[in-house]
Amino acid sequence: MIFPDEYKHVGVTKFFCPDTEEPIYFLTDYLITEKESPQTGGCEYAVYYVRKNGEGLLRKVETLKTIASGEEVVKYDRELNIKDRTLLIETAEKLCTGKVNTVIFTGMDKHVTFVHAPDLASILELEILDVAPPYPSWLSLVVRRLEASGIFGDLQVRFTEKVIDLRRFEGKNTVFPCSASGLKGKCLDSDVLTENGHLLVGCEISKTLFEMRFPELEYSFINICPFKSEIVVPSKSFITRCCRSENSGLVNISGFDGAVVHWGASEYQVAEAIRKLVNRLRKNE
Repeated sequence: MIFPDEYKHVGVTKFFCPDTEEPIYFLTDYLITEKESPQTGGCEYAVYYVRKNGEGLLRKVETLKTIASGEEVVKYDRELNIKDRTLLIETAEKLCTGKVNTVIFTGMDKHVTFVHAPDLASILELEILDVAPPYPSWLSLVVRRLEASGIFGDLQVRFTEKVIDLRRFEGKNTVFPCSASGLKGKCLDSDVLTENGHLLVGCEISKTLFEMRFPELEYSFINICPFKSEIVVPSKSFITRCCRSENSGLVNISGFDGAVVHWGASEYQVAEAIRKLVNRLRKNE
């Protein structure tokens, strides 16, 4: 796949001839030429890799290497956010059928880039690992809102969700950590327990609180902390949360690299954690 890191490295011209002595702008590593097709009456495109030499803003073209031309190239008919690399790769892959192997995109700011031989495998998949209710889960809501803002556009990532529904444990003898969840059962922050045989669904902090409040009671326990849980387990590289701030950072759980944020993390902290995780994963590729 060829996908320029920045659109500032892509030049576009309607007048450039491969045999010309005309100089080229010093940032231009790729050149898109556009000319009218006598057969169709529309535009025909060619995409070149540019090798240049010299100094200054305008430099001499040493060689032009054709990447794609003619029927191999199509121009997408709508403006997109061309900083969203995942969007462009996925869109180009759908359009590359038959002879087409290259798609030119125009941004909402009128800048231009292209994707040649799009490769979906180049998109990094990250799992949002969380528990619910509420729905959507807090972490899913934050990540999807950040994703929609375009803040992850340059990372070339795609998010999937693995959200564990705690409603399966609801019941009169089940104890949850907090009444804010809306789960049906008893809650550590609002109920007084007097009988044995309850099921506590929570983390190590919940377990400690239970035993401090009700030291005489016998109970069973389902751990939902991603570090120790048998049900909240990642299946790929992931972003998750923990109530212990000291656990925040880059981690490895069940053989998968991931990032952990505190339950009270801000959007900025979530975005920063994902960016650090992606940087680690890219270095390991």
